[in-house]
Amino acid sequence: MHALIVVAHHDPQSLTHSLATQVAAGLTEAGHTFEIADLAAEGFDPRYTAADHRVHRSHATPPADVLAEQARIDRADALVIAFPIYWWSLPALLKGWVDRVFVNGWAIDYGPEMPVVKKLRHLQVHLLAVGAADAGAFDRHGYAKAMRTQIDYGIFDYCGAQVVTSELLLESESGTAEAHLCAAASLGQQVFAQSAAREKA
Repeated sequence: MHALIVVAHHDPQSLTHSLATQVAAGLTEAGHTFEIADLAAEGFDPRYTAADHRVHRSHATPPADVLAEQARIDRADALVIAFPIYWWSLPALLKGWVDRVFVNGWAIDYGPEMPVVKKLRHLQVHLLAVGAADAGAFDRHGYAKAMRTQIDYGIFDYCGAQVVTSELLLESESGTAEAHLCAAASLGQQVFAQSAAREKA
């Protein structure tokens, strides 16, 4: 099976990139294939333009860069996204990728006279969010719940995709990096474990 690993960080030496590398290693060890979408290195433009708005409003053909991203997801059985937590949410680069790629006509279908049709029910999603704060801060202020509401439910469930993994990898600047890297490698090995178990049943 095949996974698309999306990385949203400008620094190739970052923990975020290292997590993606470990997920890839785990996938390889489990006998699966992967592609890494390094949004910063590839120069993806996150700005939502008039052309993107026409896609939303009138099902116009998306810009070429959006079509390329949709094709990468269409080739994948699972989507793994590794990102740093900026202001308790997605970094702008990743938010813009979602805004432009997960559009009406591809991720969903809807209009004024029809209910939303979720079109990504075949897709499994695994989220690895890297934060410097500790779990107590996230729980105390309700940030963990808020992130899952706006990202897991508000984006992916809205499109029908199944969020299988939603991990907050916290205290990333306090000596926990090695544990997070081990967790990422383990995730890579297990991304398709549920699918394999169903096939054997």
